[in-house]
Amino acid sequence: MLPGWRSLLALLLALCPSAVSAAPHRIVPRVTSAPVPPEMRSNAFSITVDGQPVDVAHAATSYEYASFDVTGPVTVAITAAEPAFWDRGVDIEPWRLGIRAQRDGRTIRFNLAAPAKLSISRPRDFLNHAQMLFLFAGAPAPAPPKAADNVHIYGPGVYHQSLNPQNGDTYYLAPGSYFFGSLNFWKVHDVKVLGRGTIVYEGPQDPDHDEGWMQKPDWHCIDALEASHIEVNGVTCILRSRTWSIQMKDSTGFVYDDLRVIGGNPGNANQDGMDWIGSSDGVVRNSFLRASDDVIALMGNWDGYSDADMVRPGQEVHDIVVEHSQLSTSISNIVRAGWPKKIFNSRNFTLRDSDVLHAGIGACGQTFGLLGFWGADGARGDHFNYRFENLFLDNWYSLLQMQQRDQSLRSFTFRNIWALDQPPLAGSYVSGYITGLSLQNVKYGQKVAASNADIPLSANDAQAVALLPPEDPVAEFTVDPPFARPGEIVNFSAKETPHAQYTWLFGDGTEVHGRKVNHAFPDAYGTDLDGQNGAGRFRVLLQLKDKKGHEDWAAQGVVMVSHWLDAQETAGPMIPGLAFAIYPGTWTELPDLRFREPALTDVAPNLNASAQGYTHYAVAWDGFIDIPVDGGYTFHLMDRDGARVVIDDVEVSRTGPPFAQVCGSPGNAVRYDRGELGLRAGKHKLHLEQLHQASDGPPRLLWEGPGLPVTDVPAAAFSHPRRDSISARPGDGNGDRKPQKPARSHITPQ
Repeated sequence: MLPGWRSLLALLLALCPSAVSAAPHRIVPRVTSAPVPPEMRSNAFSITVDGQPVDVAHAATSYEYASFDVTGPVTVAITAAEPAFWDRGVDIEPWRLGIRAQRDGRTIRFNLAAPAKLSISRPRDFLNHAQMLFLFAGAPAPAPPKAADNVHIYGPGVYHQSLNPQNGDTYYLAPGSYFFGSLNFWKVHDVKVLGRGTIVYEGPQDPDHDEGWMQKPDWHCIDALEASHIEVNGVTCILRSRTWSIQMKDSTGFVYDDLRVIGGNPGNANQDGMDWIGSSDGVVRNSFLRASDDVIALMGNWDGYSDADMVRPGQEVHDIVVEHSQLSTSISNIVRAGWPKKIFNSRNFTLRDSDVLHAGIGACGQTFGLLGFWGADGARGDHFNYRFENLFLDNWYSLLQMQQRDQSLRSFTFRNIWALDQPPLAGSYVSGYITGLSLQNVKYGQKVAASNADIPLSANDAQAVALLPPEDPVAEFTVDPPFARPGEIVNFSAKETPHAQYTWLFGDGTEVHGRKVNHAFPDAYGTDLDGQNGAGRFRVLLQLKDKKGHEDWAAQGVVMVSHWLDAQETAGPMIPGLAFAIYPGTWTELPDLRFREPALTDVAPNLNASAQGYTHYAVAWDGFIDIPVDGGYTFHLMDRDGARVVIDDVEVSRTGPPFAQVCGSPGNAVRYDRGELGLRAGKHKLHLEQLHQASDGPPRLLWEGPGLPVTDVPAAAFSHPRRDSISARPGDGNGDRKPQKPARSHITPQ
């Protein structure tokens, strides 16, 4: 018997008893999973699938994962070891699946209709310190290949070794096989690696500097040099050290199918998901990549960081397709091409039919985006025919950042980009010799971007960007009433398209079909179970598909209200704007201002506060916000150093702690949070705080409600009571106040 066959046979007997049973009518189990060895097992979560326990494995940093195969719909139950873990809500992605959990203390349950790759965390908690669980529910694994001299079978178990296939080899890694090492394709061709094995890479790289770029065996989870015609199917890659996860150098003809990659390292850097370096003719499909840097990177070469290494011309990169995949990172871009000083050509890159679960926030010289093309400092090359099509944006940052001075970027197409439930946090930017950039059906919720301001996008000496209207079919719908109480009927009506199929996902686990439908939502907790103040937002999705298979999506948040906040009675005359107070000091996170005395008070028409020379401080605005009509409202808050908003003494949203930008980019990334309230028409007390330490600019407060699309709260909605005098006291040195701008001691009554 070949090595590994005996243990493989035992696994088949354990997982698929029907395969060897003589009983002709025995039902094949719906769920199969392989045991996780003790050195990989995690106790952060416990999981059952249709009541059957499934082992959870520790991946890297604070990430866990579980793998199992299903042959039909199942119910998944996840119990967290931490008692209050799910109290802040449950975010199950991709959002387009419309999955919603039921919560019972430490346990959540949800239905899974078919194989899927899922990310599960708390809402808006996906950066490098987030506690995250990844579920890989696959179709049953293919049978092992037939025995032959060039076939190598590895059964379940732990192997402390790397894999080094030779020309023409086929490797089968059985479910439950774990390899502590690398998979090296070093100057080989016509190799297949199949099965459900896991490769765990934990190398000797410097945790504080980038050594992961090096091209040598046993330096990545998967690495290749001058390799061709390679197929990798069903493999899981775990990365725990600061190195590029999968690297192809001067290679061609790679196919990755059903790949699962999870990377995390304490430095949160230089752990790209997949690097195509001077490589071409590659396909990545039905895969999941979680990175700690760019998820997909294209580069002609990378031989080091010296000036000579950077300016050395590299090979052309061409014909790379990534499709039907889920992409996630804790920092940086989803796709990056180019780098300052780099010289190479590229063509024919496509990312399509995929979900962006988590995009990096902040900047590294250039703001992060779905695409970052950074051709600065003399970088040269001809790059053309990049296509981004049928993409779903869940937690994301900006759409595109493109810069190229020498030669050109040509024919970049963004078509059917659906941002389902979050506005962009940063603007897009185009600069240099760029032609043929077109954006078609870039859609935020139900709104199609029709101008640069809608993206938003600024162009510096670049040719005009073409914003094209969507092609048929066009998904669009109305909601009546726009808010409701739990259990009340809400009517949904889609724009009519002949011979089309209408699929509604209501964000509560319910799916229905038809152009006009009605639905009653079960509660006021919302899709993510984060409705804490008597109102919750359900993510309602409409998929429209015509008889030719063309599709479009639309999304809208529908707020259920179980508790209303009445409008406030105001005493005395009201005047426009908000009162604000400045609290000098140095903090790493937003401090508690309740028991502090301000050094300066003043008024402003909006959320711009003049600190009058202070450079490190917190600021608080107070006044009223005028709600136009009764309704369920969503308040979106964005800020870099930290902010929170309180309405009628209820905290609605609070951004996360500061997240520093890197590579010399100053300040912090934009953080985002949102919350919902049921508000009666009229004035409501508003209190908003912001920390100003490393970043400039005011916070952004946006609102969304009945007849009101997502937009910045206008200054006309703010007011505050008139007061006869507003005072300021001189600074005492705290807050690094600049002496040339003394505080005013008295302001004339308004």
